Amino acid sequence: MAKFSCCFGKVASATENGHRANNRGNHLDVSRELLDVENMRFYTYRELRLATEDFNPDNKIGEGGFGSVYKGTLKDGTVVAVKVLGAESRQGLREFMTEITIISDIQHENLVKLHGCCVEGDHRILVYGYLKNGSLDQTLLGSGHCSIKFTWKVRRKICIGVAKGLAYLHEEVQPHVIHRDIKASNILLDEDFTPKISDFGLAKLFPAHLTHVSTRIAGTQGYLAPEYAIRGQLTRKADIYSFGVLLLEIVSGRPNQNRRLPVEEQYLLERVWELYREGELEKLVDTSIGKDVDMDEACLYLKIGLLCTLSLPKNRPSMSSVMKMLNDEMSIDEKDLSDPGLLSELMTFKTAKNNTSATSSSGSGMPEDSAIYGNTTSSRATMTFTSITDR
Repeated sequence: MAKFSCCFGKVASATENGHRANNRGNHLDVSRELLDVENMRFYTYRELRLATEDFNPDNKIGEGGFGSVYKGTLKDGTVVAVKVLGAESRQGLREFMTEITIISDIQHENLVKLHGCCVEGDHRILVYGYLKNGSLDQTLLGSGHCSIKFTWKVRRKICIGVAKGLAYLHEEVQPHVIHRDIKASNILLDEDFTPKISDFGLAKLFPAHLTHVSTRIAGTQGYLAPEYAIRGQLTRKADIYSFGVLLLEIVSGRPNQNRRLPVEEQYLLERVWELYREGELEKLVDTSIGKDVDMDEACLYLKIGLLCTLSLPKNRPSMSSVMKMLNDEMSIDEKDLSDPGLLSELMTFKTAKNNTSATSSSGSGMPEDSAIYGNTTSSRATMTFTSITDR
């Protein structure tokens, strides 16, 4: 990436405030790294305060483990989404820098557009283009009222758009990019329902000569590929697994886990596989779509979702192949469909194996990585296992 010069104001300045003095090294590190970022605009904290009306709660459009997102209007009239990382954010300096360096250097119609950032004092803020129709978890999968009519045409457009964006990251960008957190809340929709993949804080660059990278486990429960969650070996097939789960959610109109349902129906992937074997996939297609649904195509998309979530990573298709299947340019061989990769089954196996050897220090007999089944209401679960090389 080309280098450029910029004045960072308070980022590199000394301060008499004890807290800021303790963090001065971190801010200097950020400022040095940002010098390598091309096409990046730097906003002052004052600019963004004015744009969001002093971060007025009425302008808040999202909130998560990283902090809050506000709708704002810049002086030139541009409407933006201002992502403010909280002081105790789970997205640290490393994730902040990852998001900036990756997304600022690539542009695609199905990736969010990063306008710039603010690194001033203790503030770490990202400024994105505002997307009118919000995220899929707020609209399609949200429990509240939604005025958007998710017709089959709209859902089809979303599925293909996300696949196109992932194929671009996996196969066209050099080095390739693995997102690591593909999920409904990270798929945003513009006014024409064009999907945009967002939140690149956990993304990893993936040189073409590598078969996998070993890294800490990060992502969201329900979307994690089992082989990645258990062994920490990351490949593009982990994103493909997550996409498969998302595909099932879009077609069915329900989240991957719903504890309000009967026990046998709570886990979407298990339910889809069960109904596929019974020849009753139609039962999973969202009834709210209405009469315009192409039932054959909807069931095909569910089968593609199953193909993306196969237990063996090597048997999952590439994203370019998924795109062709979604566009009916490549047929799917149902003989390739087999049991999906279910974390619950792998954990049962590992627990049994653990019980036959030594028990854990707590005496529970559970493997150390069983922590990934903790709080299922968490918006993002980040797990670190002692047997895995951290990044």
